[in-house]
Amino acid sequence: MYFVAGLILVGVGIAGYLLPVMPGTIFLILAAACFARSSRRLETWLVNHPKLGPSVKAWRKNGAIPRKIKFIAIGSMVVSFAILVAVHVSPVWMALAGVAMLASALFVATRPEGPKAAG
Repeated sequence: MYFVAGLILVGVGIAGYLLPVMPGTIFLILAAACFARSSRRLETWLVNHPKLGPSVKAWRKNGAIPRKIKFIAIGSMVVSFAILVAVHVSPVWMALAGVAMLASALFVATRPEGPKAAG
């Protein structure tokens, strides 16, 4: 189960690097965690990958999220919430999504920036 989740998360993480409003780093961090429990070979590949690995290494080393990635992640949450408002989602769902996004944004904003990572 961890192996399949890791593969899916790598795919979503790569999509996040290609799509402007979707962060990819968090999915790669989660993929590495899944691979650590299922496939050391794929974990090593991901961590040592020249484009995908630096952000995972920065997170593992000191829980760091580079400033650029913070802006992308929080900006994506703002855009997502604006879309919810624009499509008139029910107030209950909007409130739940808003609380979840606010909590996530606060978590991201309060992490150290550490060394620069790919993103």
